[in-house]
Amino acid sequence: MSTFVPKEVQAGLDHARLQAMKSESRLRIFVGTDAYAVLSMWKTGFALEAGSAPHLRGYVDLYDGAIHLFQCLIVASEEEAGEMRYEFKRLTAVANGAALDFERAVDAPVALLEASID
Repeated sequence: MSTFVPKEVQAGLDHARLQAMKSESRLRIFVGTDAYAVLSMWKTGFALEAGSAPHLRGYVDLYDGAIHLFQCLIVASEEEAGEMRYEFKRLTAVANGAALDFERAVDAPVALLEASID
């Protein structure tokens, strides 16, 4: 049994695999106003489609749908099997509120209610 696959067939299989990964992923990288679909993500980096993504370097924003997850400092790593791989130099989670410069007590009041004078 032969395991040889012609170049055209292999290219078609690679293209179909990349399209399936692209449509399944909700993750997006935003560089300014440009958005790129993330094919896969792991602890130290992520991969984009090599044909549509430039060699990115610097700060980017990582979104899951409309939710801003991370601000990232990235560098292009390698290109393999139609994927451009990027490594995180820094990965900072986006907070929902401002950072506090003091410890908040567990039993602290949530709001101030003024007494009404009738």
